[in-house]
Amino acid sequence: MLARLDVAERVQLQFDVEQFLYEEAALLDARRYRDWLGLLADDIHYWMPIRRTVTLADIEREFTKQGDMAFFDDDREMLEMRVRKLEAGSAWSEDPPSRSRHFVTNVRITGVEGDEITVDVCFHLYRTRLETEVDSWIGRRTDVLRRHGASFRLARRHLFLDQTLIRSTNMSTIF
Repeated sequence: MLARLDVAERVQLQFDVEQFLYEEAALLDARRYRDWLGLLADDIHYWMPIRRTVTLADIEREFTKQGDMAFFDDDREMLEMRVRKLEAGSAWSEDPPSRSRHFVTNVRITGVEGDEITVDVCFHLYRTRLETEVDSWIGRRTDVLRRHGASFRLARRHLFLDQTLIRSTNMSTIF
């Protein structure tokens, strides 16, 4: 369906998708988690598999598969619970709260199917916490955005870290 869009439609869609992703990043950096939840579809799947160092012969095993061990395998209920903990101050790993900066780049629309747009994105999440903790996560993700009125809702986020060794004391930040 992407090939059926004329140049003006493609440019407008690219702009609209990028603006949605930039606004989402700004909400997370401002700790406006309740507003961020408003961007999610009811059936969201938020998943980050574990990356392993493997030989070229085993490259298909580099990332764990859905249903296996993962850093995140969340639905909307789980994400709402995480936000409630952050808001209530009961997430000990976020009190005092982290300071984060979400960078999104290389935004490529890879598919349009009905009201869903598949987007490949590179990301860098930089976080500082307390006086000396600094974390940096870099990777790529595949998002599925679903049209919702004049905007979108995030229906799927699958995150793939470049790192295999996570040195962070926690991963409590929302990617």
